[in-house]
Amino acid sequence: MQDMTHGSVSRHLVKTTSFMLVTMVFQTLYYLVDLYWVGRLGKEAVAGVGVAGNLMFIVLAISQMLGVGTTVLVAHACGRKDHPRALLVFNQSQLLSVLVAAVFFVAAMALRVPYAKGLSADAATASKALAYLAWFVPATTLQFGIVSMGAALRGTGNFKPGMVVQTATVILNIVLAPFLIFGWVTHHPLGVAGAALATFLSIVVGSLWLLSYFLPKDAYLKFTRADWKPRPDLWNALLKVGLPAGAEFGLMAVYLFIIYALSRPFGAAAQAGFGIGMRIMQAGFMPVVALGFAVAPVAGQNFGARLKDRVLRTFRDAVTMAVGVMLVLAALCHLAPAAMMHIFSTDPQVIAVGVEYLRIISWNFIASGIIFVASSMFQAMGNTVPSLISSFVRIFVLAIPAILLSHVAGFELRWIWYLSVASVTLQLVLSLFLLRREFRLRLDVQSAAAA
Repeated sequence: MQDMTHGSVSRHLVKTTSFMLVTMVFQTLYYLVDLYWVGRLGKEAVAGVGVAGNLMFIVLAISQMLGVGTTVLVAHACGRKDHPRALLVFNQSQLLSVLVAAVFFVAAMALRVPYAKGLSADAATASKALAYLAWFVPATTLQFGIVSMGAALRGTGNFKPGMVVQTATVILNIVLAPFLIFGWVTHHPLGVAGAALATFLSIVVGSLWLLSYFLPKDAYLKFTRADWKPRPDLWNALLKVGLPAGAEFGLMAVYLFIIYALSRPFGAAAQAGFGIGMRIMQAGFMPVVALGFAVAPVAGQNFGARLKDRVLRTFRDAVTMAVGVMLVLAALCHLAPAAMMHIFSTDPQVIAVGVEYLRIISWNFIASGIIFVASSMFQAMGNTVPSLISSFVRIFVLAIPAILLSHVAGFELRWIWYLSVASVTLQLVLSLFLLRREFRLRLDVQSAAAA
């Protein structure tokens, strides 16, 4: 365990963020390389993988319910130097993740056909989506265990194992993808299914590797048979923190479903352009996502130790870092979107949609970075409901007008992008208001109790 209740807060943030950032950089590289190879298969393949890839947000929503609660409760236990509690939380989170993964797999396999057909612009796109989902569903099912194990390690301040394992699996994925997609050496090209199969094989390796970190007898967190007896009270505590955080990703899935549904009349090129633009944006967001993963355990341990000033310092330092990173990304997406889009597609229609999307959406990047940090602070203090409220308001403000505008003559996709910028701005204002309130209710009361 790494004690983050002493020493420089900025140093802890930079150190923990750097570990996560290495992982995120390779994850970003995987996204872009995978998109590059799939892009060689045509716009229907890109659109199909984009439709299928939306399922990842559902996986993220569910896994966040487990991961966020695990990180927060383990961090609080570590801050109080309560090792038995940390062990119990870890083991119960693993049991819960196994049960959730089994339910998800059955449901996703049963619903994948209507899902793909319902969101795809045409039959060719739906066919590609289904081919991808055949291996992508098993791959994402294994993510629940990885997320839960990694979250527990982050709660202890130990980011290195997750970094090493995830980086290695991403590299393996990158290497396998072209061989399976195009049939290099094997002479059996699998197309988009090969991309998903590469992901599945890599996650299998990663799962077994990460599992090995918890097997030594001297491991701070390890599997304990006595702690695997179902504890509904602890599951409730995990989900009380994690459920609102997971619901935020669920709302992102709703947002994507709406976009793909409204873009169907514009054809596969529009869906492909949006899909590539989203991947580029997600890749650019990785440093801030890494920072968010660092903020929760750093602030969480200090919250558990009742160190108000260090919790507030964590927020201020993280916001400064996030704004700096997002300024660079916003400038890049505003000034050179065509060059980035052209890497993944040569179709003029696809590029045009992606360029317009990136230029408009880049205006809310700074706000998004601050929102990421605020969300992590809510997690650290064990109350993620305010973050869910602000996310719900954003989706509501975006979705209702977008659906209504889609029935207006001359409707254009860029109207949705402008609505998105406005809704994120509103979310920022609401998030900061609620975070200030949370500081007053939790930190001030905590300080008074300590005194």
